[in-house]
Formats: sequence, C-alpha cells, structure tokens
Amino acid sequence: MAAKEISLACLLKEKYINLALVEKDKKKVIAELVALVAKSGKLKNKKAFLKAVIDREKLGSTGIGNGVAIPHAKSKEVKAPVLCFARNEIGIEFGALDGEKTSLFFVLAAPKDEVGLHLKIMAKVAYLVKDKFTIESLKIAKDKKQILKIIALHEQGK
Repeated sequence: MAAKEISLACLLKEKYINLALVEKDKKKVIAELVALVAKSGKLKNKKAFLKAVIDREKLGSTGIGNGVAIPHAKSKEVKAPVLCFARNEIGIEFGALDGEKTSLFFVLAAPKDEVGLHLKIMAKVAYLVKDKFTIESLKIAKDKKQILKIIALHEQGK
C-alpha cells in the first residue's frame, strides 16, 4: 500500500468502529481500543501490541486536545496497518494537552518497518481532527456509516 494512496475512509472499516466505549480508566480504554484493533485479524499478538501502545503513551499522551486522542504504535506484532475509531459519550481523563476530557479515539497499528506509512496515516488523522466541524460531526454521528461518510467527505474537501 503506497503511502500517497492512503485514504482514512478506505483504511477504516465499520467493524473497526466502536461508538460506545465502556471503560472510564485510561489503561482500560487503551485495552478496549487494542481489542478493537485485534478484530481486524492483523495482530499476531494482542498482549504484546497492547504493551507497545502503553509504552508509547508513557512517552507522552496521545491526547492531542479538542476531545481527541490518537493512541498508536509500530510493532512487529502488526501484519498490516489498521485504523480504528472509537467514541466515549462522556469523555475520559486521557492526559490531553489541553487538559480536557477525551471522547474521540483514533487508534493506529502499524508494522514496525513501515515508518513512512505510519507517519502518513498519523498526519492524515491529525489533519482530519484539526477541523472543529469534523470533530463535532464525529461526536454526534448516529451510526458507523455516518462516521465513515464524515471522514470520506472531509478527505474529499467537502
């Protein structure tokens, strides 16, 4: 998969979306997100990938502000890139840069040797969530299809 061809709307699938995260604790939320990644069938070892995400989080919170976090890791446990989206209606303390609670999570799993691709996807997610209208739309979307449509329209510049 060439980096320039990456489309978040194509990478993200309905089965990789959870609109009702139940956990309230940061580590438990990360475990819930990794379980969502594991549904993709692209993880060799879920427990090892969970450790990679937690280790990455220790370097600095992936809570980027505006209610958004992008937990991620590159790992030899990942067969191919996976992007998941999850939402928690009330928001949780995630150590976000702005001190606000986090309710939208984009989790990215990438193979250890695909640094360029990992960075390209991260940049696209960061660009997506810079738009306040898109963030608000993702917070109120009624279903998974609507989430995918919001992302696709943003990528098309609409």
